[in-house]
Amino acid sequence: NNMHFDTTRANVEAQGAEARNLPAPELFDLESDHPFKGNMDVDKLRQTVEYVGAGHIPAIFVTITNNSGGGQPVSMANIRESSVVAREHHIPIFFDACRFAENAWFIKLREEGYADKSIQEIVTEMFSYVDGATMSAKKDGMVNIGGFLAVRDPELFERVAQKLILVEGFPSYGGLAGRDLEAMAIGLREVLDENYLSYRYHHTKFLADALQERGVPIMTPTGAHAVYVDAKRALPNIPREEFPGQAFTVEMYLRGGVRVVEIGSLMFAAPDPGTGEMKFPEMELVRLALPRRVYTISQLEFVADTAGEILEHADDLGGYRIVSAPKVLRHFTAQLEPCIGSCDS
Repeated sequence: NNMHFDTTRANVEAQGAEARNLPAPELFDLESDHPFKGNMDVDKLRQTVEYVGAGHIPAIFVTITNNSGGGQPVSMANIRESSVVAREHHIPIFFDACRFAENAWFIKLREEGYADKSIQEIVTEMFSYVDGATMSAKKDGMVNIGGFLAVRDPELFERVAQKLILVEGFPSYGGLAGRDLEAMAIGLREVLDENYLSYRYHHTKFLADALQERGVPIMTPTGAHAVYVDAKRALPNIPREEFPGQAFTVEMYLRGGVRVVEIGSLMFAAPDPGTGEMKFPEMELVRLALPRRVYTISQLEFVADTAGEILEHADDLGGYRIVSAPKVLRHFTAQLEPCIGSCDS
């Protein structure tokens, strides 16, 4: 995967597989203006396939846009190149397609040769390179529940359909109410509207600009569904063992009633299976995701003001320690407490 999201990784590992991230190196330069930081590192993909062996790789996924990587888009060229590697080695390639339309918008906006193509045309080409897709429709399906799995292979479809009947519901509804299916059908069409996508992008960019005006360090360029604060730079006095991203998240709620989410050490840090040493993710981010068609400009300014206030008091803030946590997806239900002085004490 160019980068697994937390729930995707957990489901992969629950099946006894290893979830490997192969993001392009540009992703980790948070301040660069590279237009497609969400790309797969295709060279590393080739090396991994050759080293591990195609027979040990059940699938390659491309997450569009790259949610764990700052909501950054993936270029059409990168999708095509990743598909070539998969085809050469007869490995199925899938999209994690939660934000496929937003990804298509960035291809139209930033990639040579696509400015005059419609979003529908771009989406059609994107999906022509893959064998299937998973999707949470709460994103670019524009609904409050549901999702789908799409596959080209009829034999795989039959296997999946039988499992679906066992655990979810009949393939025609998959456990969803009819109204939710109807809403999803509308949403999947409506999300292709260029006027909507332009609004979505510029709404998010307004928040990004407002945060930067207040000195809040963010990942650039901005994606379409969220702005990502660089918690390592925002709260440099808090060590990663004490979850600076979570500290920022808590302060946003305490000071402004603003709910944001940590995408950093609480979500992704884990002990090395060989040495037991704690391995931290490359980035320590806080995601400020924007619900569609909800917030006014004045509300976004309030969000930016709250974040700016946190920076003004950064030296006074401390970290957190985990009191209790489950073994899987700990960040969903973990209980933490503030460190008094130091978490070592």
